Amino acid sequence: MDLQATLKQDNIILPDNFFYNIQKYKEHLFKWNKVHNLTGAKDDRTVNEFIYDAVFPVSFLPPAKNLLDIGTGAGFPGMILAFALPDTQVTLVEPLAKRASFLQFVKADLGLLNVTVVKKRVEEMPAQIFELITSRAVTDTKMLLKLSENFRDENSKLLFYKGERVFDEVKETMPHKIIKTKNRHYLLLGEN
Repeated sequence: MDLQATLKQDNIILPDNFFYNIQKYKEHLFKWNKVHNLTGAKDDRTVNEFIYDAVFPVSFLPPAKNLLDIGTGAGFPGMILAFALPDTQVTLVEPLAKRASFLQFVKADLGLLNVTVVKKRVEEMPAQIFELITSRAVTDTKMLLKLSENFRDENSKLLFYKGERVFDEVKETMPHKIIKTKNRHYLLLGEN
């Protein structure tokens, strides 16, 4: 996948330094992954697919002042969204020390002023309201709603990166939208 061409073809508007940051991120990821096994994405093609998957919602998300990413892992989607949304304060919550250290290293190396890395489980964080809460590959929707209770209000939006089983996880009575791409179902909650 030619990441730059695909994102351009999909009319996803990104900041000028997005691809520079992505290149540096990938260099660090491949180096750290050899030692620390941060992610199952081991080759350029797979990492590009993960990046595309993470950044695609920029095409439909409303602007947000701040964002909480629950269980960021090696940076998908939170770190990638931080590159794409420089005006959004992004809090990356990751309990595993090796992953949190990697995220902190990327933040420092790229001078990302809009990123905060929290090495904790989300349940251990003090309550704070975020306009947007994201999560990918952490747990089911019901549990994510419970985990995010202390971090949202009636105006918050939730974006969960899901597979085809998303239809089994969401009640029709919940205000939601499901955006489908070839490999991903994005569950957007809080849409009125």
